[in-house]
Amino acid sequence: MTVTIFHNPKCGTSRNTLAMIRASGEEPVVIEYVQHPPSRERLLELLTAMQMAPRQLLREKGTPYAELGLSDQKWSDDELVDFMIAHPILINRPIVETPIGTKLCRPSELVLDILENPVLSFTKEDGEMITYDRKPG
Repeated sequence: MTVTIFHNPKCGTSRNTLAMIRASGEEPVVIEYVQHPPSRERLLELLTAMQMAPRQLLREKGTPYAELGLSDQKWSDDELVDFMIAHPILINRPIVETPIGTKLCRPSELVLDILENPVLSFTKEDGEMITYDRKPG
């Protein structure tokens, strides 16, 4: 299995995550999910792998979340998935899938936990320095 990132190049967190993957020696499959959204089945696979409910993956900022009334608890998980398929910008990002696991990488350094050879130090776009010490496990 290769590394796959569901990426939005307009998002700094997503850009930092992609850069950390590459700095760790991996060239991932990059899926710009806003232009190429996952199928319903694929999105459900990702949610299962991340052990997340659809509501946990919804992005509010810069999306039609408010105008669609998605804060209302009346929406079922299936309906929320339908909204994410219809409006892929509602899917929070970046999602990274590796042989070690699948994660929503917010903040971006969470990706280091699921890379085989994570970079030990990294400087984000904003100048923040990240140092990584893999936890035994």
